Amino acid sequence: MTEDPFVAHRSLLFTVAYEMLGSAADAEDVLQESWLRWAEVDQSRVIDARAYLVRTVTRQALNRLRTLARSREDYVGEWLPEPLLTSPDVAEDVELAESVSIAMLTVLETLGPTERAVFVLREVFELPYGEIAEAIGKSAAAVRQIARRAREHVAARRPRVQVSRSEQQAVVDRFLLALRTGQLQELVDVMAPDVVLIADGGGLAAAALAPIHGVELVAKVLARTNRTEVVALATTAVWLNGAPAGRIEIDGELATAVSLVVENGQVTRVYLVRTPRMLRRLHHPHQPACKRGGCSLGGCGRGQPPRTTHLRAGPQPDDG
Repeated sequence: MTEDPFVAHRSLLFTVAYEMLGSAADAEDVLQESWLRWAEVDQSRVIDARAYLVRTVTRQALNRLRTLARSREDYVGEWLPEPLLTSPDVAEDVELAESVSIAMLTVLETLGPTERAVFVLREVFELPYGEIAEAIGKSAAAVRQIARRAREHVAARRPRVQVSRSEQQAVVDRFLLALRTGQLQELVDVMAPDVVLIADGGGLAAAALAPIHGVELVAKVLARTNRTEVVALATTAVWLNGAPAGRIEIDGELATAVSLVVENGQVTRVYLVRTPRMLRRLHHPHQPACKRGGCSLGGCGRGQPPRTTHLRAGPQPDDG
């Protein structure tokens, strides 16, 4: 039996949606909507299933992104991307690991919806301009201009210093040990003087409402995690979004996901995700797909279509 193209390309489609939205939950919703549209298509008339599916997912993600942009205006405090639990294998594809990193997704959040879509499709997945133009409903010439502006915007904001995986892991381990043992001076030593901490509590968990700058202030905020009323604090090294990171459990409950940017042997950025709904998926690994699409690094969702109990009527495929 020939494999359904949606199943074959599911990892790619998930990764496109996730990089456009910064949320695994929203990416899965987009895949669900796209799956329903694909189920209604006369697939014998689709010449290039991969291109058709990427176009459908892009349009659905753009619709969702515009809706989210309005809702995030009222978000309590800072918004951070939803972390994904990944395997170390993802880091073997350096471009993929960088594109799904928390730091990069945070930068992409500063782009408008169309600019973000163009950047992801062109710079990450290397789609032709004409194919992107069809996906977003603009001319190829306009897409080229959008891509140039988005590329310049991201280049001015992305972390510039690349470190080896072993160096990143060593710094993360030092950071987590200092956090777990409450060693304030060790926290200070492992962070750069101008370190920035950004926390996302979503109004549901205690978190700073604005970025915190400077090693002394950041260390004090982090040290409060080990406060006296906490019975037990545990830190565990994990792989999040293709990089060494950590998870913090307080009194046996997962409380925080920690992602770090490391430069010259020190932490320059600390991302703390504490919103409960954004931590739910940290028990189940996701494996993003590389730009070649078919060769997923493990296969997001193990190659299954979106989970659904029935197909409902929806917009026609060419609306997608």
